[in-house]
Amino acid sequence: MSKSPVRRTRVSKRSVLYAVIGLATVALLAATVVAGNAVWNGAPYPSADPDAVAQRLKSRSDEVYDGFALPEKYAANASRFDTGACYYRGLRGIAHIDRARRDVRSFGLDWSMPGVPEAAARDAQRRVRQQLVRKGWKLTHEGDRVGANLRELGFRFEDPEGGDQIDVRWNDSTTTLFISVYAPCGQVPDSFVDYDWAEADWHPKEQPAGT
Repeated sequence: MSKSPVRRTRVSKRSVLYAVIGLATVALLAATVVAGNAVWNGAPYPSADPDAVAQRLKSRSDEVYDGFALPEKYAANASRFDTGACYYRGLRGIAHIDRARRDVRSFGLDWSMPGVPEAAARDAQRRVRQQLVRKGWKLTHEGDRVGANLRELGFRFEDPEGGDQIDVRWNDSTTTLFISVYAPCGQVPDSFVDYDWAEADWHPKEQPAGT
């Protein structure tokens, strides 16, 4: 006795249903694994080419140096990049509290211009502030402060596109302009060795923009 067409149709529909349920289960499990990894590891750090970062921050330092437009007698010092610690994200960060990642670094270039009197420092900072505003950078910190024994001037701007920061400070105790140019954490190549980094040195231009 042969099976009826109705019976065969019911079996076929059931097979399709089981297949759909199986595929949905696999997709759900895969999504769960992906979501779990995202929660565990947190947002990934962007890749960073240390040499490219150095060139960018050197260029930013040159722009600030030119933007000050101070007389030649106020010379900037040469400097060298430092790399900063970056930490695990997500739940993995809880399991590795205060443990820095070896493959992720931040970058900072600190330099200064000593012997700048207050009036000149105020004018120099004003010019650089206007320059950063024109470029679309955002003010994130206002550092002017007057204390019992110390007067400070300063600010911090951030590039909204990449997160680079420029911090400028001056105080009447040292009469020195302090400049920090900073790039946020990025994942560096395995071959990167900061103490043997050819691009780490920065030298100010010989001729400032001002006279």
